[in-house]
Amino acid sequence: MNYYFATVARGLEPLAAQELERLGAQNVEPQFCGVSFQGDRTLLYQVNLWARLPFRILMKLKNFPCQTPEDLYDGIQSIDWSEYLTPENTLAVTATGKNDQLNHTHFTALQVKNAIVDQQKEKHGERSDVDIYEPDLQINVHVNPESCTVSLDSSGKSLHRRGYRAAMGAAPLKESLAAALIEMSGWQPDQMFYDPMCGSGTLPLEACLKGLNIAPGLFREGFGFETWLDYDEKLLEELIASAESKQLKQLPSPVWGSDGNGEIVDQAIVNATQCGVTGHIYFSKIDLTEVVAPSDSGVLFCNPPYGERIGRDSDLGAFYKQLGNVMKQEFKGWTAYVLSGNKELSQCIGLRSAQRTAVYNGTIPCQLMKYELY
Repeated sequence: MNYYFATVARGLEPLAAQELERLGAQNVEPQFCGVSFQGDRTLLYQVNLWARLPFRILMKLKNFPCQTPEDLYDGIQSIDWSEYLTPENTLAVTATGKNDQLNHTHFTALQVKNAIVDQQKEKHGERSDVDIYEPDLQINVHVNPESCTVSLDSSGKSLHRRGYRAAMGAAPLKESLAAALIEMSGWQPDQMFYDPMCGSGTLPLEACLKGLNIAPGLFREGFGFETWLDYDEKLLEELIASAESKQLKQLPSPVWGSDGNGEIVDQAIVNATQCGVTGHIYFSKIDLTEVVAPSDSGVLFCNPPYGERIGRDSDLGAFYKQLGNVMKQEFKGWTAYVLSGNKELSQCIGLRSAQRTAVYNGTIPCQLMKYELY
């Protein structure tokens, strides 16, 4: 059994813990901006392939007391790096956290790198090169006031970068956050899903992938663990084949998205093509003032501008009021979810929310507001 840590966006820890448990993780424990869990190599590959909420899956190597640069150097050298790295492999080190004497992450990362390559030179007479862009081994160290945790990054590029989103709008949601919002809402694939301001389509696309039971990792070019010394190519191929066999041939209910900007709708269609769901999802150019409910019931989801990055100079108050009017007049019998990072603007919707859930969109504190529309 190995010890793992899934890094997630702030506030999503309990939700990510539930997802990891569903995937078979053991001893799952939510922590700050992440979830610790245990499992074998199969679980590590499976989580990278299937988990929709985490950014990275780290495999813990060692935790040791660490307060000084010397403690850090000695602790790193106490690990036998030949188990994970040969001089022919490249490496990179990322550092997080700090204490009184290790208070600069660049210095911390440099100290770790020096300890590793010094060990290699002593054992082999040669050392690994550093490749900060596509290393064979990505090492992560986290320093706190008392100790240091050393881990290997099994994911490579962040898991939120599914690989299908070739085109993006001005202020796109991360795919992992979109998946988390859908999970929070309790939406089920037998309910129609509609986003009337879909942008480049992230929310409808994540709903579509969930509804078709498509593993989000299938679109990626690869994972960090594929360059590890113990990489099991056959195991990954078996897990990918199993994931592909579990995909549904059609959605139980429609997933739609629309936007008033035709160019951005074209981007959404490109993204749908990238993940092979153009036959299952419908995107169209419709101005918010012309939006009507496409069925008697369903779930409406939208992420209107907050005035942080787009729409800063426009009359967003009127826009939010228009959104409220459309929801009230056209979507009776539906449940609506609106993500807003601007409390004053959200009040312009003019409807009483049934529930509000705090969530972060990057560094922006937001609320996911639920409206029961009668």
